[in-house]
Amino acid sequence: MTPLLRFESLGKDWFGVPALRDLTLDVPEGAVLGVIGENGAGKSTLMNMIGGVTPPSQGRMLWRGEPYAPLSAADAKARGIAFIHQELNLFTNLSVAENLFLDAFPRRRGLLRPLIDRRAMREAARAVLGRLNLDLSPEREVGTLSPGERQLVEIARALHRDAALLILDEPTTSLTPRETERLFAALDGLRAEGRTVIYISHILGDVRRLASRVAVLRDGRLVGEGAVEEFDVPRMIRTMIGRDLAQVYPTRSAPPRAAPVLEVAHLSAPGTVEDVSLTVREGEILGLFGLMGSGRSELARLLMGLDPASRGEVRLGGRPLLGGPRARVRQGLAFVTENRREEGLMMDASIRDNLTLPALERFRRGLALDREALADTAQALREAVRLKAQDLGRQPVRALSGGNQQKVVIGKWLPTAPRLLILDEPTRGVDVGARSEIYAICDRLAADGAGLLVISSELDELMGLCDRILVMSRGEVVAAFDREEFEERRIVAAAFRQAEDAAPGAAA
Repeated sequence: MTPLLRFESLGKDWFGVPALRDLTLDVPEGAVLGVIGENGAGKSTLMNMIGGVTPPSQGRMLWRGEPYAPLSAADAKARGIAFIHQELNLFTNLSVAENLFLDAFPRRRGLLRPLIDRRAMREAARAVLGRLNLDLSPEREVGTLSPGERQLVEIARALHRDAALLILDEPTTSLTPRETERLFAALDGLRAEGRTVIYISHILGDVRRLASRVAVLRDGRLVGEGAVEEFDVPRMIRTMIGRDLAQVYPTRSAPPRAAPVLEVAHLSAPGTVEDVSLTVREGEILGLFGLMGSGRSELARLLMGLDPASRGEVRLGGRPLLGGPRARVRQGLAFVTENRREEGLMMDASIRDNLTLPALERFRRGLALDREALADTAQALREAVRLKAQDLGRQPVRALSGGNQQKVVIGKWLPTAPRLLILDEPTRGVDVGARSEIYAICDRLAADGAGLLVISSELDELMGLCDRILVMSRGEVVAAFDREEFEERRIVAAAFRQAEDAAPGAAA
């Protein structure tokens, strides 16, 4: 049977460096193909070739047996290929229906010129939303939707265009567990319709749950492919990284110390954080868990001085933490934001400039910068975080894979020797090999006496990494668990119980 899409000896070079090499693979029609691999394995390059963003350097693609060489994203769309990116491509100021029909509004005759047929647009939108069991008003503004609902609207747009192939890139990174299950149900429905899906994810359990086949890339090569039943998670990891990963979470090098490094008392901000008090000790990794909107990221922004607090006190090393972000960095605070592309990196600047920016003052020699010291420090950081890059001084950080970008975001704080490091979703969109390396960095910082405050939506990450976990809901700390008390059911129940108690119509 002719596959929907076939790659024959496909390759791509960037400035003489191979990103994809001699890849031959079939995507059967009606299959869900899970594509996995470490950051930098070639997944994005392959998807960009499918989507007409970049042409292959060698080999060819076939669509239903015919040569396929798209020159643009429009060419891919015309063939029935729809991309649903991690950063969703919706207009938040338009309605659901307007987003679905943006490239071809239904028309009706007007007195002077054709008009948009709003009634036909609403009816057609309801029909396609119904196929996904998505009970939304077509007139609702997309900006008011949850991330999970927006993800489904993207899929609805692909169905409206009658896409034969849907490519989803890390679709669950911003979703709650309930939204993730809703997405999976929608994808199950698409598979039942005979649609073909390429599903890219670093969450290997999700790949096993959804995919019928698995393709594994490593260093630009296809190193494993077959039915999902042939790939348990240990085999996936072993094939991805070329070795057994005996322990994702490192054995802690040193226990926490008694002395507090961060003390927060009654910190509040209207509508986001309410009367939060907590302590992080030297060498301790403290986790923050909660549902989306619980106030975790808002608390981090208050601590960093990015947003103003209405009351409360924050002390670092026994002294009041005052001033804005720059002053707080000087006092020993560091912050790895959850939004690395917009807030954590200068995407068009070099890797070296990004790595050395927070500590730039240390390299000043009068009015000039000590370029040699900058280069030496960047090289040392490259080795410390095991960064995969070609040229630190000339390569823009934009050219790195997501996992290597995240290593830059974390590594840039190491020269500042922070007393407290806040990490908000530190491994979002990062492969299992890079995750292990990031966890090792966290362990080294804690062993050196720094305190770490880790915010994560992945409870298993917090349970594997942290000494204690606090649960937040509606801006408050509602529960605390020591390591010996870690139990997934209890921690999740604490987060959901508080959220449901606050829901409209809940019993008093």
